Amino acid sequence: MSHVGVGPRAVMRSVAFLTAGVLAVPALAGCSSEDPSGKPLAAQDVAAAARARVADGGTLRWAVDSVPDTLNAFQSDADATTARVAQAVLPSLYRMDERGRPVRNPDYLESAKVVETEPKQVVVYKLNQQAVWSDGREIGAADFAAQWRALSGKDTAYWTARNAGYDRIEKIERGANDLEVKVTFDRPYADWKSLFTPLYPKEVTGTPDAFNDGARRGIEVTAGPFTVKKVDTKADEVVLTGNPRWWGEPAKLDKIVLRAVPRDERVSELVAGELDLAEIDPDTAEQVARAAAPRDAGTGTPLMGPDGTPAPGSGASALPGPQGGSAARALRSWAVANGSDEEAAEEEILAREKRRKAEAKAERRRKALSGFEVRKSLEPAYTQLALNGAEGPLADERVRRAVARALDREKLAEAVLKPLGLPAEPVGSHLALSGQPAYADGSGALGEQDAKEARALLADAGWVPGGPVKKSEDGEKAAGAEKSEDDEDGKKSDGGDEGTYIVGEEGKGGEDGKGGKASKDTDGKNKDDGEGGREEGEDTGGTDQESGEKHSSGKNTAQGGAPGAYAPKGTAAPAGAAAAPVAKDGKALTLRFVLPSGPGSQALRTVADRISDMLEKIGIGTEITKVPDESYFKDHVASGEYDLALYSWPASAFPATDARPIYAKPVPAADGSLNVAQNYTRVGTDQVDQLFDQAMGTLDEGKARDLLRKADSRIWAAAGSVPLYQRPQLVAARENLANAGAFGFETPVYEDMGFLKKGARGAEASASPAR
Repeated sequence: MSHVGVGPRAVMRSVAFLTAGVLAVPALAGCSSEDPSGKPLAAQDVAAAARARVADGGTLRWAVDSVPDTLNAFQSDADATTARVAQAVLPSLYRMDERGRPVRNPDYLESAKVVETEPKQVVVYKLNQQAVWSDGREIGAADFAAQWRALSGKDTAYWTARNAGYDRIEKIERGANDLEVKVTFDRPYADWKSLFTPLYPKEVTGTPDAFNDGARRGIEVTAGPFTVKKVDTKADEVVLTGNPRWWGEPAKLDKIVLRAVPRDERVSELVAGELDLAEIDPDTAEQVARAAAPRDAGTGTPLMGPDGTPAPGSGASALPGPQGGSAARALRSWAVANGSDEEAAEEEILAREKRRKAEAKAERRRKALSGFEVRKSLEPAYTQLALNGAEGPLADERVRRAVARALDREKLAEAVLKPLGLPAEPVGSHLALSGQPAYADGSGALGEQDAKEARALLADAGWVPGGPVKKSEDGEKAAGAEKSEDDEDGKKSDGGDEGTYIVGEEGKGGEDGKGGKASKDTDGKNKDDGEGGREEGEDTGGTDQESGEKHSSGKNTAQGGAPGAYAPKGTAAPAGAAAAPVAKDGKALTLRFVLPSGPGSQALRTVADRISDMLEKIGIGTEITKVPDESYFKDHVASGEYDLALYSWPASAFPATDARPIYAKPVPAADGSLNVAQNYTRVGTDQVDQLFDQAMGTLDEGKARDLLRKADSRIWAAAGSVPLYQRPQLVAARENLANAGAFGFETPVYEDMGFLKKGARGAEASASPAR
């Protein structure tokens, strides 16, 4: 699944429309006395255990996506592994707690307070007197000052990804003693707790050369429970070992090896015993769960319920076993192998031998995986549908709002999360997740899912069903109202078959004559005829197993008679039926839907199919293009070569700082191009920018939250992106591995990770919703 990590980093809408449709909503939302931030939907699942139960020593082999190109987290090519290494080896003044809030890290900070607000904001940090770098030098003001100068943006010789927050600092100086650091800001900065995490030693940040190149392949001076022993690009691994100068609780593990293992190879590495911890996809999670399921002592097969389905708590799937049909097949096999037909008997004996070998291999695989368990939670990130508002139909806010209001976000969340046993609730904010202080469901600014209202928005924008058609360049007919000299606004004309539809044949367009949607893959086939992201075992007869929606390959005969029957003008379409394609100026409304094609993106493709179904019901077609994972973001999303796309953003404890570049209004660059920062939808407004700036500049936490929630409501109303669901976090972990797994919001505590002592048990982990 495509995920935009925490890295370095339009068309004007009608202000009257925005004002009339949005501003009243936040005021109404504010009437509730309940805390709108709610609670985290799922707790972390790390097999928590007291340190006394964890053995000393051992090596943790942890799968990661890549060996990082740099260990400097403030450079543009830093990645998730860079952040993981930094958490283990460098000071983090603040950690994230179970609700995604920053909390002081006592290993480094005794206190940190705003001591003055007038005439300038002043923060005083009091450092832990034991905190030292691995070379024995005390952590102090010189390290803070060097990092500020490197990241302030004033010296362009430093190759930095961003300077947010550091550009507001006026000076840094020693406080009352060597353990105090005094930071003075030239402008108020609400997110001051985001600064100096991680904190690099002055040896890395003191000069441009050291900053740009000194920490790319190693960090010689560290100050965490671990230190970097080596970065081995040939072996594709980063090796961390215990820091002998660490003053906190000593690390339980001797070594952590971060190994780069592709997602589709992780199950094989688990089976081979080469990994102890790995984030995995749902298919691998199912294999691990089945391997660990209770089994029949006689047959070795998963225990099944009376109806032939897996027994409760077994984690097994309803697969053929000795129960039912497989017993009959075994009897038939024996009869053939011992029958009078020698040729058939020989073939059956060979087949039985082949099956025995396959079963033996499967059993070895099962035994290898039975030593693991699946730990699951919700990742602090959400998946969204992005709508490119730079050009084309989606440049019109009404069309974007129509797309957004066609979506049943609950069904989309259920399709991904419900099969995994995780809470399937749609995300209600662009800026925070449930449980975080800034969270509030702002989706009311857009409105609930409503196909009728969506069609009305399309009609208001000139996209209507029926009417004259034009032939496109490739010879295909385009349905819809053709613009005429006396119909400059593209409204419905009086001609044609407006208001009339053919039941069961809406969107008819395939050469085979079958009724089908306009959504097609780039190979020209209907997307339901190919792989189309359909999961294994999914019903291909027309009904989606998760949502009960009608697939385009199934003919709709409900509530309206047989396919081909005509209904009078004004008759409502049957429930679930596709609407007639809408068009404008003789051109049908078809949107380019770009998706990654890799094996780890199946969930995205499933969601895309559901979205295409929902859009078809309001007359919008989709043309799905599957592209290689490595080019998906860079060549399509970031470059604006898409209409619709699915990707994820991480949640932040500091949304005023971190979310602003994602939703800021694009501005022209000096070379004439459009500077979009991280706003890949190209949709932004001056009002949203102003609200972010106000939230960033106030030290009143309650006021900052209110400003952020207002900004989120306006982002919803502009419909540049639609949050869908919090991403699932599935981790395969060795059963005796403690304090590691699906971390959820919380920052990992690396010194507490380790393997349980013999006979010891950790606290029972749970991924149930935190209520």
